[in-house]
Parts: sequence; structure tokens; C-alpha cells
Amino acid sequence: MSHILIIEDEPVTRATLTSYLEAQGYDVSEAASADIAERILRDQPVDLLLVDINLPGKDGLKITREQRAKSDIGIILVTGRDDDVDRIIGLEMGADDYVCKPFNRRELLARIKNLLYRTSRSTHGSRQVYRFSGYVFDLRARRLENEDGAAVTLTRAEFEVLQHFVTRPGEVASRDALMARVTHRQYGTNPRTVDVLIRRLRTKLEQDPATPAIITTVHGEGYAFTSHVT
Repeated sequence: MSHILIIEDEPVTRATLTSYLEAQGYDVSEAASADIAERILRDQPVDLLLVDINLPGKDGLKITREQRAKSDIGIILVTGRDDDVDRIIGLEMGADDYVCKPFNRRELLARIKNLLYRTSRSTHGSRQVYRFSGYVFDLRARRLENEDGAAVTLTRAEFEVLQHFVTRPGEVASRDALMARVTHRQYGTNPRTVDVLIRRLRTKLEQDPATPAIITTVHGEGYAFTSHVT
């Protein structure tokens, strides 16, 4: 049974989500603040965070940034504003997905299922190791190491985009294809989301992100992984 932690200060919304997700078979914990959430995370294994951005005190973006620095736990942000800036900042902080209030509960459930499914696949799939440009990318361990053997931290979305690239070296991937890989949504996506992920990956992988040699831009089409993969 997957364990979901809802971090939401509005009690009615929190209780409604808890009741709905428990009815779907999930183990659900509730937190009205970052302090309560951090205690739960210390004491129990959690598979996915559902985090409201506009929390009092430490907000959802800070929670996301802190958790992503030490964990690859699934994170879905909830925002009350249909604002591209909030979404992009959330992704840059390391969130895997986001939903806007008011949201359709079935849509939220679908996103939760997709994220947990991808987590399960990456954890239990057969071992595959790829090498490129001095890096070692272990899909089963969800680990990327540089040429010195040091781990390079990846968010789940970054991991999925990089996995798409290394398993299809040389192929051009459109923004739509990459967005579908990350969110499993085909419509209503913002192409800037993919650009954010590519920029973050380049910062972590490229010697000079301004002149990328591993993930290159194919103007008018998308991106391609041009490093040699073994």
C-alpha cells in the first residue's frame, strides 16, 4: 500500500482529499504545516507528497526544495493560481507535477497513479547501466555518477527525461514527446516546462551549458542526445 502525505493547511480540503484517497486504497497521512510533515517524514516511509504551495510559514516550494535535496520522493504541488510562474518555479525546485485548484479528483488520482507507477518501475525494473561522456547512469538504482564516482542528484522528472534520451541516442525528441514521458499527459501542456528540465539537466551534465555537447537543440523540432552511449 503506497503511503501519501498531504501537506495542506485548509482543513476541509485536507480531510476531503484524505477521505477520497483512502477510499482508493492508499495509506494517507495529514499535515497542516511543514513542521508536522517533517516529523512524519522522519518517522515513516512516504512514497508521495501532495503539497499546497501557499502554506503559512515554510511554503510548499521550500518544502519541495528541501526534500528534493535529500530524496527522490514523488512530489505533486497544488496551487490556487493558474500561473505559469508558479508552475515553472515548482518544477525548478524539483516537483514532479502540479495541479491547480479547483481540481478534478479523478485527474489528481490519475496523476498520483502515474507517478507511483513510474516510481515502482524505476525501483523494480531490470538493471540497465548506460555510460556517456564520463557518466554512469544506473536505471535500477536511479543513480547518476560523474567520472569521479560522485552522485549527481536528479529529480524524478530529470531522471525520466534523461532515461528517454540515453535509450534513444541520436533521435530527435519533440517537446510533446518529452512532456508525455514526464507527465503522461498529451494535451494542455506548456512547452516551457520541457525547456526548464533541459536547462536543469544541461547545468548538471554539460561542461559549458551555454554550448551543450550532450543534449543539443534541434531548432524547430526539439532536442537530441548527441553524446556517445555505451
